[in-house]
Amino acid sequence: MVRFEGVGLRYGMGPEVLRDITFSVEPRSFQYLTGPSGAGKTTLLKLMLLSLKPTRGLVNLFGHDVTRRQNDALSAARRRMGVVFQDFRLLDHLTVYENVSLPMRVKGREEASYRAEVIELLRWVGLGERMHSIPPVLSGGEKQRAAIARALIVKPELLLADEPTGNVDPTLARRLLRLFMELQQLGTAVVIATHDLNLMDQHDARRLVLANGFLHVDG
Repeated sequence: MVRFEGVGLRYGMGPEVLRDITFSVEPRSFQYLTGPSGAGKTTLLKLMLLSLKPTRGLVNLFGHDVTRRQNDALSAARRRMGVVFQDFRLLDHLTVYENVSLPMRVKGREEASYRAEVIELLRWVGLGERMHSIPPVLSGGEKQRAAIARALIVKPELLLADEPTGNVDPTLARRLLRLFMELQQLGTAVVIATHDLNLMDQHDARRLVLANGFLHVDG
């Protein structure tokens, strides 16, 4: 599903911030991307999301070398992924329901075709009673769950989550982790970027460890 071979990234003429990154993500798999703050976890996620282009090396997504693909092919690959951003990126003037259903509207689907699906998903993440609220009145944990629901509504083959438990208490962090585990069991490959050791100890999974620009695969 994802394959990096000898990938390096530098900004301008500066030194490489990621060096010789080689790893793969298999379908229906679960892994943590971890390492100290500033190690490059978000940068590596951006390479997987195709919002950054590597300086060198091969990035293969869903069987295609995306380093040589045109914009339309990159857009097609992105549509097969869901992403949970660290800063949520919810639209404050839209309700929770409208934020979560936005990807379906962008696709041009009629509301009648997805309304029940959105409501069911919001109940699954524990936001059934908040679907008509706007983001400014939500807690950090509720915003996080709304962002997760928005990423899941497209039924992604690959989910990328950047510090999804960074703004919630330990109890809610465990609940969110269970949501990701259930998602994997339903067939989605999951990559969670986190530096929370307690979270990773809750569910034993493969770890992609970034340090000093290099990646070590543990497990």
